[in-house]
Amino acid sequence: MATRDIYQTCVDEETTGSVRTNDCPECDGRVVTEAGETRCDQCGLIIEAARVDRRGPRSFPEDDRERERTGAPLTNVRHDRGLSTEIGGDQDANGNSLPDRKRRQLSRLRREHSRAKWRSKAERNLGHGCTEIARMVSALGLERSLREQASTLFRTAQQASLLPGRSIEAMATACVYAACRCNGHTRTLDEVVAVGRVERSRVRNAYRVLQRELELAVPPRQPVAFVPKLASAVEVAADTRRLARDLAERAQTAGLISGSNPAGFAAGCLAVAAAEQGESVLQRTLANAADVCPATVRSNRELVRDRLGVSA
Repeated sequence: MATRDIYQTCVDEETTGSVRTNDCPECDGRVVTEAGETRCDQCGLIIEAARVDRRGPRSFPEDDRERERTGAPLTNVRHDRGLSTEIGGDQDANGNSLPDRKRRQLSRLRREHSRAKWRSKAERNLGHGCTEIARMVSALGLERSLREQASTLFRTAQQASLLPGRSIEAMATACVYAACRCNGHTRTLDEVVAVGRVERSRVRNAYRVLQRELELAVPPRQPVAFVPKLASAVEVAADTRRLARDLAERAQTAGLISGSNPAGFAAGCLAVAAAEQGESVLQRTLANAADVCPATVRSNRELVRDRLGVSA
């Protein structure tokens, strides 16, 4: 028998039906369910009232009228989950300018509202961290879903008391990098630190704390994921890109990538593929694109040549 509450995921406000039962506490009348409300049809006893649907906006594609019936859904990208109140401008509902006295009153209200916005120091730190995450996600050109995950991770880190002794900027940058790693993005730590406002060592330490204390399921990065990014950076042909990807997949199957920098190994595969296709790509150019030294590209290139039997 199903035990899940029927209102756990939604509210049935359009169901109209009746069930004959003798379980009415007052009488043996007929119990009906209408507009999300269960009541007795004879004595009028309300057995269960309609619950509030907290899922957010609800759209009706077949209806051309107003589709939103509630406000925006809750979100973790803001410290108050999107439930904040903003005092409007200096115009009324008709667009007319307000008198000077009313404008001064609204200005005082805005000032007091800004002062009362933070209920505690922890909430102020959370707002600062969410703002930093939004700025870095925008600078990196990442999607909003990743911003949501990074903000949720920052909120979880604060609840786990991981912020004391560490800067908010370092933890926010580490949350963005952790979200990238958990979603399989090829953003390196240096790329994330470049848009942050803290040193690389502090971000690396904060990321290690997040991974250890919160037990993040971070998948290992594979060189195959870095091939398209490096190929676009050095502007090689599509055939060279496909060959480099094939070499990276073969190296992964053969177990050659263990202990290697994934970006550096992808650069080595791309160097071999470019030589095979007759393209001239400098090792220094590949090293700069992969953020490694030329010796790393050279050693990975020789490894791919020797172990995969590539003649180029």
